[in-house]
Amino acid sequence: MRLNALGVALLAALLPAAAQAQISGDVVKLGVLTDLAGVTADITGKGSVAAAEIAVEEIGGTVLGKPVQVISADHQHKADIGLSIARRWFDVEGVDAIVDVPNSGVALAVQNAAREKKRIALYSGAGTTALTNEQCSPYGFHWTYDTYAVSHGTASAVVKAGGTSWFILASDYAFGHQLQADATKVIEAAGGKVVGALRHPLNTADFSSFLLRAQSSGAKVIGIANAGNDTTNTMKQAGEFGLVQGGQNLAALIFFLQDVHALGLKATQGTYLTTASYWDANEATRSWSKAFMARTGMMPSMLHAGVYGAVRHYLKAVAKAGTDDADKVAAEMRKIPVEDVFSENAQIRDDGRVTRTMYLARVKKPEESRYPWDYLEIVRSIPPEETVWPLSESKCALVKNAPR
Repeated sequence: MRLNALGVALLAALLPAAAQAQISGDVVKLGVLTDLAGVTADITGKGSVAAAEIAVEEIGGTVLGKPVQVISADHQHKADIGLSIARRWFDVEGVDAIVDVPNSGVALAVQNAAREKKRIALYSGAGTTALTNEQCSPYGFHWTYDTYAVSHGTASAVVKAGGTSWFILASDYAFGHQLQADATKVIEAAGGKVVGALRHPLNTADFSSFLLRAQSSGAKVIGIANAGNDTTNTMKQAGEFGLVQGGQNLAALIFFLQDVHALGLKATQGTYLTTASYWDANEATRSWSKAFMARTGMMPSMLHAGVYGAVRHYLKAVAKAGTDDADKVAAEMRKIPVEDVFSENAQIRDDGRVTRTMYLARVKKPEESRYPWDYLEIVRSIPPEETVWPLSESKCALVKNAPR
C-alpha cells in the first residue's frame, strides 16, 4: 500500500543520520494547539490530534532513534490563552513545534512567540495571509489554505455563474476581516459588486438581525465569511428565514465536509466551496481516511489532512537535518519535496506558504450521494498560481525584492 511505502522510505531516511542525531531533551515533542470544544472543534480539535498521531505512527513513533511525543491543548479562541500555552510549551515543556492553531488571532500571537524562541510553527487551521505576508517568519509554515485561496476559488466561480451583487456576513476577528477583504477584491475584479456587509461576534447563536439586513439589501448572493458552527448556524437560520426560497443565494466562503454533514445535503446542495483536499479523491486518500474515521468517527476535513501532511513533512525534515534545531529543520523543510496522499503539486515558498493544487467543489444533491460522507463533486482542479498571494506583491522580509 502507498502509505506503507512512504513510511518505509521515511524510516530509511532516518538511519544514516541517527549516529549524529542531536535531539533536545531526547524527545521530539509536538504540541497540537487547537479548538477542542468550541466553534471549530469539529473541523480541527480531536481530529487534528488524531491526524498528528497517525503521522507519527506511520514512521514507527521515533525519529533519529528518539521518541516522538504528541501533546495537545485548547486555546479557546483567545489569543492571550494561546500565547500563554505556546510560551509554556516552549520554555518549560520543551515543545519543538506547534501544529494546527485554528483562529488567526491566536496564530499571529503564536507566530511572534515561535519567531522569538526559534521554534517551528505549522499552521493548518488558521486562515490569515498575514502569516506569510507582513508577519512572516523563517520558522512559520502555512500549510493548508488561507483566505486568499478560498475567496479566489469560490467567489470568482459564483460571480461567473451570475451572482453579481453580494452582501457579506463576516466574523469579527482577524480571519473574518481578511476573508471579507479578499472576497470583496475578487468579486469586484470579476465584475460584481458588494452592496453591504456586517460583522458578527465569534460563536454567535442568533443571526436573525444580520440575516434580515442581508435580506433587505436585495443582493443576489449572501456571502458567509465565517467558519465552523458560525457557518452552520448562519446557513440553518437563513433557511428558516426563507432567504433562498425568496430568490437569494448563499455562498460559504470557507465551508467544510463537517458543515455539510451537520446541515445535510438537502440544506446545502449546490453550494460551491474551495478545498485543499477531499477524502474520496482516490484510493490512497480513501484508505487513509477510512483509518482516520475508525479512530474519530468522521472523515477528515482539509484541516485534519493538513495537520497530517505538515507533521509528516516536519519529521522528515528532522530526519534529514539530523537534529531538531529549528534553523536546520526549517532549511530542510524548504528543500525536500512535500509528499503525502493529500498534497498535489505542493511546495514551500520562501515566505513559508505551501502552494498546492486546490479544488473547486460543489455539494451534491441528496439523490447523487452513493454512500455515507459522499458529499462533494469536484468541479475542477485549481492550479497553485490561482490561489496564492503573488510574491511580486509580498511584504514578507524573507522574499527577495519584496516591497517594503
